[in-house]
Amino acid sequence: MTRAWTHWGTSHDFSALRLPTHDAGTLLDGPVLGRALRGGDFVLDPFDAYRSGIVTNPNVVIAGSIGTGKSTLVKMMIDRALERGRRVVVVDPKGEYEGLARAHGVRPLVVGRDGWCWPKALNERSDRDFVAMLLASVKGATLNDEEHYVLDQAWNTLTDPRPLRLLAALATRLAPHLVDPMGGAQRSLALALRRFLDGDLAGLYDGEGTPVSFDAALVVLDVSRFWGSDEISVAALSAVAAAQHLAASREPGYLVLDEAWALLGDEASLRWLQGSWKLARARGIAHILVLHRWSDVTSVGALGSAQRARARGLLRESETTWLFRQPPDESSEMASVLGLSERETRHLVELARGTALVRYGTARSLVQLIPNERDSRFVDSDGAMRLANE
Repeated sequence: MTRAWTHWGTSHDFSALRLPTHDAGTLLDGPVLGRALRGGDFVLDPFDAYRSGIVTNPNVVIAGSIGTGKSTLVKMMIDRALERGRRVVVVDPKGEYEGLARAHGVRPLVVGRDGWCWPKALNERSDRDFVAMLLASVKGATLNDEEHYVLDQAWNTLTDPRPLRLLAALATRLAPHLVDPMGGAQRSLALALRRFLDGDLAGLYDGEGTPVSFDAALVVLDVSRFWGSDEISVAALSAVAAAQHLAASREPGYLVLDEAWALLGDEASLRWLQGSWKLARARGIAHILVLHRWSDVTSVGALGSAQRARARGLLRESETTWLFRQPPDESSEMASVLGLSERETRHLVELARGTALVRYGTARSLVQLIPNERDSRFVDSDGAMRLANE
């Protein structure tokens, strides 16, 4: 008769092997987003998680293939944030948040039709820096020394107090150079400014009347008329206006950037986003970046470039990520950027629709989203669960 030996382990051993026997979740109070597959209800608000010490910043990245549940999650997060008195601004590049807006008694603001965007001045140079960012984004390259000099010279001629329509005022100063083929930097900036007044970007950051108001608890900026065009990254800079208005508010706020590649792929936008990301705690802003294809990040800038490193670093610094199913070729790159374990990477290609691997600080949870009756007003639901509203 022989003795049969086996291995014994404690729950601590299983946890060390990333095999938890029970998932207690975040232990935070608040509206439920779903259920941990090895535990109970799952609650996760970025600001509560930060205050409790679970994470060191309130920024969130949401990634996954089309039809896996990203849009459902984002809308549920927004609804629960509003329920808790947070403010929310959504930069909507495809016109997908109208149902959510109407469920909360507002309508999306179609930028260029319902008004134009301009950030709230946070310091003496913020307006000038925003103009430089817009011009750099339009030109597809950071302004050189000569262009900065020309902008500064034109800026110094503006009246005090400065006019409301800054782009129009600067365009007027540089207009004589439009007809000068040898105008150099003056003509280059004059041509770029003209696009904002009566060209393809008219109505975005200059127009009649006053800029759009960010006073409502929920503001949806619809920039879908630029979707699929080369100008989508310029339109997405309306996020800057949103961020600065949120920063001037006393209440914590969510800034939702759907199709975030539009900002990551533009060097001027990425520089701003990196700075705003680092100031999230001080300004009380939770940036919510939604990525549909992880390869959009890997294609930012040239291989080995500072721009690509900046994009990867930005996502790596996010302490909260909701990762939905990814195909194998995408999941391997995601694992590289986020430092996922082999087991986590394997999970990504096997996740069911509506299920996400949630990483918050040093903790991990597998979470099944569970929309409630309230959510049915603005998410696509088929029977008990259909999370394909994307």
